[in-house]
Amino acid sequence: MIADQFPWLSTIVLLPLVASTLIPVLPDKEGKTVRLYALGVGIVDFVLMCYAFWTNYDIHNPNFQLAENYAWMPQIGLNWAVSVDGVSMPLVLLAGLVTTLSILAAWQVDLKPRLFYFLLLVLYSAQIGVFVAQDLLLLFIMWELELIPVYLLVSIWGGQKRRYAATKFLLYTAAASIFILVAALGMALYGDNMTFDIAALGMKDYPLTLELLLYAGLLVAFGTKLAVFPLHTWLPDAHGEASAPVSMILAGVLLKMGGYGLIRLNLEIFSDAHVYFAPVLVILGVVNIIYGGFNSFAQSNMKRRLAYSSVSHMGFVLLGIASFTDLGISGAVLQMISHGLIAAALFFLAGVTYDRTHTLNLDNMGDIGRLMPKVFALFTAAAMASLALPGMSGFASELSVFVGLTSSDIYSSTFRCVTLVLAAVGLILTPIYLLSMLRQLFYGSSAAQMCVLNDDSWDNLGNDEAVCFGTNCVLPANAKYSDAKPREVFIAACFLLLIISIGFYPKLATQLYDVKTVAVNAQLRESYSQISQANPDIYAKAFSFPKNTESEVVPVLGMVK
Repeated sequence: MIADQFPWLSTIVLLPLVASTLIPVLPDKEGKTVRLYALGVGIVDFVLMCYAFWTNYDIHNPNFQLAENYAWMPQIGLNWAVSVDGVSMPLVLLAGLVTTLSILAAWQVDLKPRLFYFLLLVLYSAQIGVFVAQDLLLLFIMWELELIPVYLLVSIWGGQKRRYAATKFLLYTAAASIFILVAALGMALYGDNMTFDIAALGMKDYPLTLELLLYAGLLVAFGTKLAVFPLHTWLPDAHGEASAPVSMILAGVLLKMGGYGLIRLNLEIFSDAHVYFAPVLVILGVVNIIYGGFNSFAQSNMKRRLAYSSVSHMGFVLLGIASFTDLGISGAVLQMISHGLIAAALFFLAGVTYDRTHTLNLDNMGDIGRLMPKVFALFTAAAMASLALPGMSGFASELSVFVGLTSSDIYSSTFRCVTLVLAAVGLILTPIYLLSMLRQLFYGSSAAQMCVLNDDSWDNLGNDEAVCFGTNCVLPANAKYSDAKPREVFIAACFLLLIISIGFYPKLATQLYDVKTVAVNAQLRESYSQISQANPDIYAKAFSFPKNTESEVVPVLGMVK
C-alpha cells in the first residue's frame, strides 16, 4: 500500500539532483571518492526506476501512470506534474542506463572531477525530467536545465575546438527551445481556462491555422534536438569535440528528446496539423538518411563519422512517425531505443580507441586489430548493429519502419515507392562507411607509415622499439596499446547484450509501448479521415483517401477532438 502511494517519479527525478549538491563537500583529494559516489547514485536511481516500473506500471494500459501532481507556482499555473506512459517509460529506462554507464566510462577523468560528476548528475535529473513532465512549462524548464551541463561538459572537457562546439550547441538548442515556450504560452492562453497540463491542452479545440503554426514551431524545436536537416549542424561539432562519456549521452539520450517531443505534442495534441505536415516529415526523413550517409562517408574524423551516422538514422524516426501505421510508429520508437544503445556503444568504443591511439583521424590509424582484439571484436559487433545486421536491434527497428511505411494506405503507391527507394540508399551507404571505418581502424593502413614493424616483432617488442598506429609511431613507454580492460568490456557488453536481445526478440522492447502507439495512430487516422472527407484534394498525389469506420477509432487519453 505504501509502495503504491510512494512518489516514485519525483524521487527518480530529484535523487541525482539532490545528490549532486553533496559532491562539493565530500572529503576527496584525488577524485576517487567522488566518482564512486556518482556511480552509486546512478546505479541506485536506475534500480529505483526498474523496480517502480516493474511493480507499478501496467504495459497494457495506454494512459498515463504513476501520476503525481503538486502545486508549485499556482500564480502562473506551474505544477510539478509527472507521469509516464508507453512512449516515455522506455526512454526513461534508456536514459538511466546510458547515463549510469557514462559515469562508469568517465572513470579516468582527473580534471576537476567534482565539477564533472556534479554536472553529470544534474544532467541525469534534467533528461529524466523531460521524459516524465506532464506540465508543459515544467517540460520547458527541464529542457533548458539540460543545456547548461552539456555546454560546460563540452567546453571544459572537450577537444581543441571545444568552446566553439559548445557555444554552437547552446545557441542552436537554446534558440530552438524558445519555440517550446512560445507554443506553451499559446496553448495555455487559448480558450477559457489557462493550463499547462499536457492532457488538458490536448482536449482543447484549436483552430487549424493555430494548430499549423504551433506544430511548425514545435517541429523546429524538436527537429533541432533530433538533428533534422538543416538544423543538424551543431551535432557533428559537438560530437567531434566532446569526451566519450558526454558523446554517449548526446547520442544515446539527448537526440531522443526530439523524437519524444514530436510524438508527445505534435502527434498527440496536433493530430489535425500532423495530417498536413506528414509528407513534409517523410521528405525530411529521406533527406536526413541520404545526406547523413553521404556526409558520414566523407568524414576522416571517427567521431564526426559516427555523428553523421546518427543524423542518418534519425531519418528513420521521421519516416516512422509519418507513416500512419501501427507498425511504423512502433518502429520509430524502437529506432530511438535501438539507436540510443548502439550509438552509446559506438561512441564509448571510439573513446576507448582514442585513449590508445591519441587521435581521431582515421587516416592516421590502422593495423591495431592485432594489438587490441577485444576492442576490435566489440567495435565490430556495435558497427554490425548500426548497419542493421539481422539479429541486431537496428535491423528490427529499420525493418519495422520500412514495412510500416510500405503498408500505409494513406500515401499513394508512387509516393511510397519513391520514398523507399531513396531511403534504401541510406541502407547501402551505412555498411560502406562503417566497414570502411573498421578497415581504416583495425587493418593495415594505406598511408605511408613512418616506421614498419614486421609480424614477428609484435610478439617480441622491446622497451626501446617503436609501436605504430598507422602513421603515428610512438615508443612503447608512451603508448597505451593495451587491450580493453574489464571495466570497458563490461560497459560495451551491457549495450551489446540488450542490442542482441532486442534483435532476436523485439517484443522485449515493443511490448512496453505497443498499446500506446496503436492508440496514437488511431487518433491520427481519425484526424486524417475527417480532413480527407472535408477536403479530398489535400495532397492528392500523395494520399489515397481511405475511410475509417467508427469502430477503428480509439481515443487516446480523451484527447481526441
